[in-house]
Amino acid sequence: MKFLIVGVGALGSVYLSFLTRAGYQAVGLVKRGKALDFIRVEGIWGSFQQRVKTVDSLDSLDIKPDLIILTVKAYDTERALEDIKELKDKALLMVAQNGYGNYEKAVRYFGEGRVILSRVIFGAKLLDWGHVKITVCGDDVVLGDPSGKMEEDFLKDLAKSFSKAGIPTRYERDVYKYLWDKILYNCALNPLGALFEKTYGELANNPYTKQIMDSVIEEVFDVIRASQIPTFWKDAEEYKRHFYENLIPPTAQHYPSMLEDIKKGKTEIDALNGALVELGEKTGIKAYTNQLIVKLIKAKEKFS
Repeated sequence: MKFLIVGVGALGSVYLSFLTRAGYQAVGLVKRGKALDFIRVEGIWGSFQQRVKTVDSLDSLDIKPDLIILTVKAYDTERALEDIKELKDKALLMVAQNGYGNYEKAVRYFGEGRVILSRVIFGAKLLDWGHVKITVCGDDVVLGDPSGKMEEDFLKDLAKSFSKAGIPTRYERDVYKYLWDKILYNCALNPLGALFEKTYGELANNPYTKQIMDSVIEEVFDVIRASQIPTFWKDAEEYKRHFYENLIPPTAQHYPSMLEDIKKGKTEIDALNGALVELGEKTGIKAYTNQLIVKLIKAKEKFS
């Protein structure tokens, strides 16, 4: 299988370097002037330096990719899809991004049955251009097809290919529920970690930030129930037990990627808490805590 990785930031650097090291033909699509010859990897999955190939336009692409892996930030999704739309009938697309709405946008471009959704819950930090550190892994990457149109055996084999390359991955039929599990997690943690510049564990141990996180989670459940979005959890209380007992401990020392993003003046808040506020407005739910968090993040973006 041949891969095109669109967006070679922290996450894209991991996919490009690991797939290339495993012997796959993989190319990274980067912005003009951002070409890379090597990617240096360090962290919990080992340390190595890998020669890689990147191009800054599809005109320079010398492979016919079977799978495009979309790893750009959520605010760049529309632009990236425009850049690669000529490949929509030639390759499948896998969405490997944070937040709500990326998969839905991708389906509008590529069509149902041609877009794989993935839930990525390992942490990667770009230390410098071409230098990435894998900091934490809460679970396998989960992939699947929410439309149910793709062959399960193909998706299972794809997951095995990623795992063999060193990125633990599994197929799940209920991938959309896993995505929402992560959206809940990110909405509760990422903005507060960025605002207060604290780790996930520090946020959970502070009674005041914990109270805010509880309110975020409760509002998210109000919105997803009103929107009839399926989840693994019957209510907010059940999810909060899972969140504090199972999700926080393995990532307690982790800082959110939004902390680095906010210092650059641009975050994915519109695809996280902002998206929840918009969904709430459609169903008459006022997510006041999430509204305030969106405003605080946008204010800090302006100050950066």
